[in-house]
Amino acid sequence: MNVRKLISGALLFFGMMLLVFAFNEYHSTSSNVSRLLTGSPTNKSLWLLISGSVASIVGILGLVRK
Repeated sequence: MNVRKLISGALLFFGMMLLVFAFNEYHSTSSNVSRLLTGSPTNKSLWLLISGSVASIVGILGLVRK
């Protein structure tokens, strides 16, 4: 297994973990209060969601490419 596949797998794993944390943060009490008052979730949940999505996509692309 070459190093690029190993790094891509790690990126995919950490991206999925960030998405799990984002899901938990999105449904937390502070995020619910923020959505109630401002209409948008907290910045932390948005950054976790964005960074998890990007890391997962880069990991998948790295595993699929030759």
